[in-house]
Amino acid sequence: METTHAQKCSGEQGHTHDHGHNHSHGKSPVILFFTGLVLFIVAFFTNEGSLIQHILFISATFLSGYHIILEGIVETVEQSKAKRKFAPNVHILMTLAAFGAIIIGSYEEAALLILIFAAAHFLEEYAEGRSKREITNLLKMNPTEARLIQPDGSVKTVDVSQLKIGDKLQVLNGDQIPTDGRILTGATSIDESSINGESIPREKSVGDEVFGSTINGNGTFTMEVTKDSSDTVFAKIVQLVNQSQSNLSKTATKIQQLEPYYVTIVLILVPLFIAAGPFIFNWSWNDSFYRGMVFLISASPCALAASAVPATLSGISNLAKRGVLFKGGSYLANLATIKSVAFDKTGTLTQGKPVVTDFYFLTETNEQEYIDIIVAMEKTANHPLANAILAKFTPVGKLELTVENELGKGLVTVFDGATYQLGKPEIFVNTNKQIIEHSEQYAKEGKTVVYFAKNQEVIGLIAMMDVPNEHAKPVISYLKAQGIHTTMITGDAELTGQAVGRQIGIDEVVGNVLPENKAAIVQEQQERYGSVAMLGDGVNDAPALVTADIGVAMGDGTDIAIDVADAVLMQNDLTKFSYAHATAKRLDRIIWQNIIFSMFIVVLLITLNIFGKMDITIGVIAHEGSTLLVILNGLRLLIPTKI
Repeated sequence: METTHAQKCSGEQGHTHDHGHNHSHGKSPVILFFTGLVLFIVAFFTNEGSLIQHILFISATFLSGYHIILEGIVETVEQSKAKRKFAPNVHILMTLAAFGAIIIGSYEEAALLILIFAAAHFLEEYAEGRSKREITNLLKMNPTEARLIQPDGSVKTVDVSQLKIGDKLQVLNGDQIPTDGRILTGATSIDESSINGESIPREKSVGDEVFGSTINGNGTFTMEVTKDSSDTVFAKIVQLVNQSQSNLSKTATKIQQLEPYYVTIVLILVPLFIAAGPFIFNWSWNDSFYRGMVFLISASPCALAASAVPATLSGISNLAKRGVLFKGGSYLANLATIKSVAFDKTGTLTQGKPVVTDFYFLTETNEQEYIDIIVAMEKTANHPLANAILAKFTPVGKLELTVENELGKGLVTVFDGATYQLGKPEIFVNTNKQIIEHSEQYAKEGKTVVYFAKNQEVIGLIAMMDVPNEHAKPVISYLKAQGIHTTMITGDAELTGQAVGRQIGIDEVVGNVLPENKAAIVQEQQERYGSVAMLGDGVNDAPALVTADIGVAMGDGTDIAIDVADAVLMQNDLTKFSYAHATAKRLDRIIWQNIIFSMFIVVLLITLNIFGKMDITIGVIAHEGSTLLVILNGLRLLIPTKI
C-alpha cells in the first residue's frame, strides 16, 4: 500500500522493503528527527567553531537523517542487486552531499541539508497518509461478525468470512449489516450512506436488497446471503480505492523511471566536475571539491521527484472524500485530456424510471372519478408505468375493483355497469380527434402515451417519460464551456432520445442502439475527436466503458459496470463528473508548475555555482526549499476545486 519517498524516487512501486521502508514509519524517526532539530538549535548557543558545536551539528545530521542515510545506502544496494544494475535513489545523493559537507568542515550545512530533506520526507508521507485516510475509514466500517441462523433455529455469532451464499442471518436493531443479501422477514430503515452517500435512511421490507457495512435502524429482520464476502458492493469499493494507490499518472511514472538514470548521471558528473575545476576554472583543489559538493546538492532531483506523486495522491484523496473513486492516478490525469464524452441515457442522463408528465381528459367534470378508477386499476399491475401513475395521482375514494390484464386489450375492469380500459394507443379504434392531437404532440416530445377508455371510447390519456437527471443540464453546460463534445447513446427511439437531448442541451444523440453496438460508437467518437470518456450504469454499458479512454460507472449501477470502469461516481451525482474533470485539469497544471519550477531551480543553482556566486548554505536552503514548495503546491489539491 504505502510507498516511501525512497520508493518513489527510485521507481520501486509496490516493492516491500526490510530497511528504509520500515524505518521511515512509526514514532522513532519522528522522535529522532526532533531530537536532532533540538541539537541543531542548541549548537547555535555554543561557542562558534568549537568542538562541541561541531559535535552537536554532526549529531543532528545523523539523528535527524538516519533513516534517510539507511534508505540511501541499503536500498541502493538492494535495488541494484534485484535489478542487476546500478539503481541509486535520491537519498544516496543527499547522504553523499551531507558526508561531503562534513569532510570540508561545513557541519552546519550538512545538518541543515538533512533536516530540511527529512522534513520534506515527512511532509510527503503526510500527503500519502491523507490520500489513504478514506481507505482507512472504509476499512473501519468493514463488518467482521454475523448472527447466523442454525438449522434448528438457534443463532450463532460467526466471522463474516465464514458466510456462504444461501445462509440465513438475523439482523437486530442498530446492527451493522454483515454482507449483501435479501430481506426474508421483517421491515426496517437502513442508513446506506457508506454505500451511496445519501444521508436519509432507506425503508426496506421483504424482498429488498441490503448491503454489507450499512447500518440497520430500529427494525429487526432476517436476511439471506446473496454474495460472497469478497464480492459485496462494499468489498469492491475498498478494492477500487486500494488500486488507486499503486497506479500513478504517466508523468509520475515517467519521473520514477528516469530517476535512477538521473541520479547515476549526477554521480558521474560530480567527480568530473571536481576534477575539471582546477584545469578549466583555475580553482584550487579545495575550492573545486567545495564547488563539487554544491553541485551535488544543486543537481539532486528532490523537487522533481516530489513533483507528481504527492499532487496525484492529494487529487485522488480530494475526489474520494467527495464520492468519486478513481482506480489510479493515470485515469485521473487522462481525464484532463478528454475531447468527447459519451453518456448512456437511462439511469445516467435520466432518472432511470418514468414519471407522469402530462394527462388529458375530454371532460373535466368527471376527472377525479376517472383518476380514482385509474389508480384502482393500476394498483393491481406490477410494472414501472403503473408505479409512475400511482406516484402521480392521489385518489379521493378507495375503490376495490376486479381487474383483468387481457392480451391485446390492456387492463380491463367493470365499474357502475361501464367497462374501462387502460392500454397502448394501438389497441383502440374509436379515438377522438383531440385525443389524437394531444397524443401526437406528446409522442414528438419523446413521451410514452397510455389511453384510458370507457365502453371502447377513448376519454383520456396519460403521458409518461424518463425525465432528465436534475444534474444533467449543468454538467453538459460545463463540458460545452470546456470545448468538449457530448453524445447521448440510447437504445430508445431516436425521437425519445432527441427529446431528452433538447432538454439538457446535448450536442449529439444516437438512438436505436443495440447494446453490442455501444462500444463501436465509442470507437467512432475516438476516431473523430480523440480521447473519449464514457459514462454508464448497466451491464450493456460494460463493453463501451472498457473501450473508452476513461470509463466512468454510476455508483448505483451494476457490479459489472463498476468492475470494468476506471472511476465510479458513488452517489449517482453527475455534477461529481464535472468536479472530477476540473480537479484533473488542476492536477495537470500543478504537476507541470512543479516540474518547470524544480528544473529551473536546478539549472539556476548549477549556473550560479559555476560562476562562484553560490555557497553551500544558500544551495542547501534554495534546493531543499524548492522541494518543500513543490510538495506544498501538490498538497493544494486537498483543497476543494472551484468550478
